[in-house]
Amino acid sequence: MAPPLRILVDADACPVKDEIYRVAWRTEVPVTVVSNAHLRVPQHPLIARVVVDDGFDAADDWIVEATDGGAIVITADILLADRCLKAGAGAVVAPNGRPFTSNSIGSAVAVRAIMSDLRAGGDRIGGPPPFGKEDRSRFLSALDTAITRLRR
Repeated sequence: MAPPLRILVDADACPVKDEIYRVAWRTEVPVTVVSNAHLRVPQHPLIARVVVDDGFDAADDWIVEATDGGAIVITADILLADRCLKAGAGAVVAPNGRPFTSNSIGSAVAVRAIMSDLRAGGDRIGGPPPFGKEDRSRFLSALDTAITRLRR
């Protein structure tokens, strides 16, 4: 029997929480919002909030422990995405709609390491592009695709 379908959200800096809630209500998929600080979440039976202690990677550790083949993990954290894929997540999706897969995560981790080294060396490389409507649209499509795939 397959594990139950659910969405786990790395919520501290997630820009698409409202979109996740709307998809959860429409598809009746439960959501767990995990953060280091108290965040407001809708009062709804499908939405649960977990506030972890402020230890380093405490939220990430909780999410990885809760991850299995029924979990759709929402995170922008490449290292967390890698850990969740290794833990057997059903899907891992970035807030911009980019799916993390076992085929793509290696290069994403490598690019992250290179960028970190460049920043540590004092290079000014800028940050990610501003989050826009196209990113929200791409995220909604990726989340719907993940839910549909895992329900089959």
